[in-house]
Amino acid sequence: MKHRTVRDLMSDAVVRVQRGTPFKEIAHLLLEYDITAVPVVDGENRPVGVVSEADLLQKMWGGEPDGSPEHAEWSRPSAAKAGATDADGLMTSPALCAREDWSVVDAARVMARHRIKRLLVVDEDGRLAGVVSRSDLLRVFLRTDRAIRTEIIEEALVKALGLAPSSVQVDVTHGHVVLSGRLPVHVSAPLLEEHCRSVDGVVAVEFRPAGETGAEDAAAVGS
Repeated sequence: MKHRTVRDLMSDAVVRVQRGTPFKEIAHLLLEYDITAVPVVDGENRPVGVVSEADLLQKMWGGEPDGSPEHAEWSRPSAAKAGATDADGLMTSPALCAREDWSVVDAARVMARHRIKRLLVVDEDGRLAGVVSRSDLLRVFLRTDRAIRTEIIEEALVKALGLAPSSVQVDVTHGHVVLSGRLPVHVSAPLLEEHCRSVDGVVAVEFRPAGETGAEDAAAVGS
């Protein structure tokens, strides 16, 4: 099954700064565009780091450790950033990036692992192409039930498992997929469910063998 790619969902309108961009200009950009971080790029538009609101706020409290255990590990890098005056000194580097051809699953996995809300996106040459956020990835769940059902039938049933389109009844309601019917011996219910879950926009999958469906469902399967 082919998931949507980062390219499909990313925004290509990205505010960016250079290494030498002054502190106050960065602060102005964050406020003007209502964003929480800005990528830092080199002369060839390749990301080298990111400056966030948290990086700028270290100027306010001086980067001195406050004695609490959770801040002890920040003491040295925070003190350095507190004295920085431009993006080069303020940024967190290297920049964590996604490729345009990554699937939404790849991007979501990296965001979860690193506990971040967005990823810079680079093209095949490593140049900044866009940015993708958690909310962008969640857009796959806005797919219509009709689109999900069509993909399950065409991609999961027919292409992946070699079943006839009418061999299994597929009903989708708000992303919840209910499959009913009798499966051939070479296709197990867990395998069918696995393929259906890989379709973007699916929230849950349930398989109901023919003997457990109602009379109406059974009639539909047999038709």
